[in-house]
Amino acid sequence: MALFRNVKGPLSRTLAIRPGVCCGQSYSTAATATPFYQSADDKTAFRYAFGVLSRQFSSQTPPAAAVQMNLIRQLRERTSAPIKDVKDSLVQCNWDIEAAQTDLRKRGKASAMKKAGRIATEGLLALAQNEGKAAVIELNCETDFVARNEIFQYLALTLAKQALLVENGSQLVSGVHPVGLESLEELKFNLEHPKISGDTTVHNAITEVAAMMGENIRLRRGFVMSAPSPGVLSTYLHTSPQPGLGRIAGLLSLEIEDGNSPLDALQRVGSELAVHLVAAKPLFLTKESVSSDALENEREILKSQAESTGKSQMAIEKMVEGRLRKYYEEVVLVEQKFVMNDTVNVKTLISNLSKEVGSPVKIGNFFRMEVGEGIQREEVSSGDEPVAQAA
Repeated sequence: MALFRNVKGPLSRTLAIRPGVCCGQSYSTAATATPFYQSADDKTAFRYAFGVLSRQFSSQTPPAAAVQMNLIRQLRERTSAPIKDVKDSLVQCNWDIEAAQTDLRKRGKASAMKKAGRIATEGLLALAQNEGKAAVIELNCETDFVARNEIFQYLALTLAKQALLVENGSQLVSGVHPVGLESLEELKFNLEHPKISGDTTVHNAITEVAAMMGENIRLRRGFVMSAPSPGVLSTYLHTSPQPGLGRIAGLLSLEIEDGNSPLDALQRVGSELAVHLVAAKPLFLTKESVSSDALENEREILKSQAESTGKSQMAIEKMVEGRLRKYYEEVVLVEQKFVMNDTVNVKTLISNLSKEVGSPVKIGNFFRMEVGEGIQREEVSSGDEPVAQAA
């Protein structure tokens, strides 16, 4: 209070106060009428009054550099948006971090719509499983850099869990069934991530993450496999950055006749066969399940190769039949050499398992999927996705 009393004296003679307007707010300006101060007390009082007046401008002037950097860092952590976009939004919103975050989301969604037509061949497969079935989805992006981002990975895992909830009448039948993407994208759910949270739909969540990443992000496909009863459903993910994610997926069901038999041995062999699927790339379960078109096409190729040798017709036919046996060993699951023990084939492995558990065991269904397979072909054709599974 003493300091304010000092201001009333000498300082009142040194400052003439007049109102002014800046940026829509009233403020005060000072004009010099006499020397600024005549004593040490006057000097102290003047410095205090000048500080008070200066602070009246602070709400309208940009914050200090250190404060700006802190706001940029905070908004960058919240949104993962590019630093340039973060700074532009903060400047546009007068360094109001909440308004800038809203502005970034609006900008990002508009940008995401523009990028939706770009080819996205990278990404991840995400797997979710419960007692009754397993779901695997493919979420694509443009670069492996985004595929390694923890927000992208969180979204992929969340979508796989949502795929388990999609009701599909065909899923009541044993086998591998596609997930209806339209039904999946319309599902409402709650995101619980520090940077993306709240109630939303699958479609809006993908759009928001695409806006944050600055790339085209696309939910390409999804499949569900039902677990047999009695039996086991085994899964394997290759090149897995964390549980539930990978670039190649193998799923396989083993069925057993005796429902009272222990399942430990089935689970062990099922897990090994899921790895085998990823490594060996089978297309068919048995010789009988090889499509007539695939067989005829392979036969024509082998016949053309054999005829180029100039041998007799009888010799050519023998060559074709011999090479067809080799073809079966390459593409038919039960005819393939087991990757973990190439002294036996998968058929022999299953036979040995049946003897071990004391009840007949058979492979019910299998499924293999890889990130990006067939995308270039898909761009020019709307044909079926390339998927290996049992007939």
